[in-house]
Amino acid sequence: MSALDVLIDPILRSPRLPQAVAALDRALAEEQCRRERFVDEVCENQKAEFIDGEVIVHSPASFSHGVVSGNVAGLLRTYVNRHALGVVLVEKAMVALTRNNYEPDVCFFGVAKSSLFSADQRLFPAPDLVVEILSPSTQGVDRGVKMQDYALHGVDEYWLLAPSTATVEQYLLNGDAYELNSKGSSGQITSRAIAGLVLPVPALFDEAQNLAALRALLA
Repeated sequence: MSALDVLIDPILRSPRLPQAVAALDRALAEEQCRRERFVDEVCENQKAEFIDGEVIVHSPASFSHGVVSGNVAGLLRTYVNRHALGVVLVEKAMVALTRNNYEPDVCFFGVAKSSLFSADQRLFPAPDLVVEILSPSTQGVDRGVKMQDYALHGVDEYWLLAPSTATVEQYLLNGDAYELNSKGSSGQITSRAIAGLVLPVPALFDEAQNLAALRALLA
């Protein structure tokens, strides 16, 4: 029995099934209204997400978070742009999935998706690669609902970066769930979503290593 079957089987067997379905329909309709209002009202200079019916406003990022975000975005964008593989977006790209809206720290869209984007587009489909930078306040969501939601929407690759330990976890989609492909603070990470991309893991965290990796990508 699947996880979904376990969730809905007691409801299907209950004489209160019609009332439960009606209650769910009302709840989803009300949630959709809140979600539309969130999209209309969220400010461009505010990092906020809509998760499980609630608006989550994030506090300003730490210095280490900003450094790592810049390192990763610079490497991915340099390689992707040089080889015309798609688009890399940072921080303020709002990804609208079936129920939730997220703003990944870094994300990549291949040509099949990015070629359809317009200049004034504000909402984006599921990326091909998502990178989230862990912090004490966000890691529960990054390892929980986001991880499950990205997988269910076909995001092929998911990286979790921990600045405190200079460690990256790489997850690859298998069916509708992620499997850990690699984890470490040394060696290399080879992307599946971005064809041909191989990066030294320390370059994601250390600025000197990052500069050397950028030079190698441009050589």
